[in-house]
Amino acid sequence: MLKIGLSSCFFHSDPQRPIFKGKTLLYMEQSITHWLMREGVMPFLIPAPEQNSKITITDLLSEFDGLVLQGGSDVSPKTYGEKPLRPEWTGDFIRDQYEIALIQETLKQKKPVLGVCRGAQILNVAFGGTLYQDIETQIPKAINHRDWNIYDQNFHEIAFEAGTRLEKLYAGTKVRKTNTIHHQAVKDLGKDLIIEAKSVPDGIIEAIRLKSTDSYAAAVQWHPEFHDSNDSSLLNSQPLLKDFLEEAKKAKKNRKT
Repeated sequence: MLKIGLSSCFFHSDPQRPIFKGKTLLYMEQSITHWLMREGVMPFLIPAPEQNSKITITDLLSEFDGLVLQGGSDVSPKTYGEKPLRPEWTGDFIRDQYEIALIQETLKQKKPVLGVCRGAQILNVAFGGTLYQDIETQIPKAINHRDWNIYDQNFHEIAFEAGTRLEKLYAGTKVRKTNTIHHQAVKDLGKDLIIEAKSVPDGIIEAIRLKSTDSYAAAVQWHPEFHDSNDSSLLNSQPLLKDFLEEAKKAKKNRKT
């Protein structure tokens, strides 16, 4: 059975929070665990080790067959060398450093990485890319990529880039509709990454992948785990997941030989 590590979402210390006052909470969103478990995968939350912990990122990732980067808080502009355009776009610098370390170590261990939403953004930044801090502000002609009132019921079409692995995974299917729940997006593409999909009609980058044939790192801007498997109008999430899990199986097999 495959064991997949999930990067933690953070609720940082908050003296005003009514539970666990002043404590940092690490969590995972339920839909993404169910998405993995439907394929017979065991998901585990990866904690952030203390600076002087006897357990390191290397130790933690050695237990898993692959890494999934969850969605969540904004990536901090500080992480890619910019200042926040607004105070509310400061992002989570601590989580950024933790996830970049996870990405680097997972690839070092020759295991696959799959990013979702924020996961696509931090993967891009990990390879030296930058982000639009706010689509509406910086790309005025863009469609609305986040509507808080309807959340995961906000949809748009995407277009696959010709010849990419993602396009091949969905060969033969005409459905191209995905949810959209983000106000940040990939701006300058990171080194050694390629674009695999863009939103229609505004061309916002919706999927990226590491060029290397020796390492597997892919990410999508939408939340595939939120797609209703009974809704045939939405892009089927399983080809994307199964492709990642096949790479995890290969990595697991290689470690045993």
